[in-house]
Amino acid sequence: MPELPYAFGGPVGAGQLRAEPEDFQVQEMGICEPDGAGEHVWLWVRKRNANTDWVARQLARFAGVTPRDVSYAGLKDRHALTEQWFSVQLPGKVDPDWQAACIEGVEILRAERHSRKLKRGALRGNRFRLRIRDYSGTRADMETRLATIAQRGIPNYFGVQRFGRDGRNLAAAAAMLRGEGPRVDRHVRGLYLSAARSFLFNQVLAARVSSGIWEQVLPGDAIQLEGRRSWFIADGTDPSLDQRVADLDVHPTGPLWGRGALETQADAHEFESAQLAAYSDWCKGLERAGLEQDRRALRVVVGDIEAEWLDDKDVVLQFSLPSGCYATSVLRELIGTQADAIDEESAE
Repeated sequence: MPELPYAFGGPVGAGQLRAEPEDFQVQEMGICEPDGAGEHVWLWVRKRNANTDWVARQLARFAGVTPRDVSYAGLKDRHALTEQWFSVQLPGKVDPDWQAACIEGVEILRAERHSRKLKRGALRGNRFRLRIRDYSGTRADMETRLATIAQRGIPNYFGVQRFGRDGRNLAAAAAMLRGEGPRVDRHVRGLYLSAARSFLFNQVLAARVSSGIWEQVLPGDAIQLEGRRSWFIADGTDPSLDQRVADLDVHPTGPLWGRGALETQADAHEFESAQLAAYSDWCKGLERAGLEQDRRALRVVVGDIEAEWLDDKDVVLQFSLPSGCYATSVLRELIGTQADAIDEESAE
């Protein structure tokens, strides 16, 4: 995996992240609160050094249900202190004593009934509180970079954790798309396809960052509204579009490859096609796998980013990100950290 280019000239310093789990805190921002009645129990769970899917299986075992009866909106980092919703389907059953659930690293903080199952992706985003220890740069440089990020956003790269430890998911994906390697179950196959698709998106975004056009509109770009999935084609007839991009109201997008025509037109279409020409076999493999063309914003708005200085060397960063975006993509513009200790996606 090549080094992805930085948006603002590289990190402003170095520092230690995750000296202990409490240094990396994540709180899920849900789309609704439980309504108090129904066959599903929503559990607000705090977990420490625990894998999300492992916690779900432990909750299923304690409640006496199958793992498919337990769901969650998104994965959270394992090596961290995180809070999120799980739902457990208990039709016609009384609640167990949730406080009696002795699951290592897990606290059940709330248990509320709800009429619907918690579905994957049913969250607005995540709020982060991250402590950087032994920061080597200056406070002024950090504050300036934070102000730049708040004003302009960051490249919406998929984080390295999407590709597995040491890129293993990506290597397995390449083999699978060539028709090689062992057969895998549906879940693992999905991880590999997602890794390949995310890699191709990163290549297009990296090329636009290198060219200085990741936050500019090209003729024929597919433009996405902030906070929405809908998009439209920039045909050059709207003189206000550049200002809307500067105001973080809309964003250029990149391809999530699959079946169907590439949605961009004119210069944007030519640019994307050129970046992906070397990966035509991957593109064809993703099409054969049944994925459909989709788009993802090239830029992400970092919400309410601020720094709390504990002393000259330790700083706590707080910010929020939409679902599907990565805290490591923010951190790399500050201290150049890599996600070597992360084995789950931090903003899904």
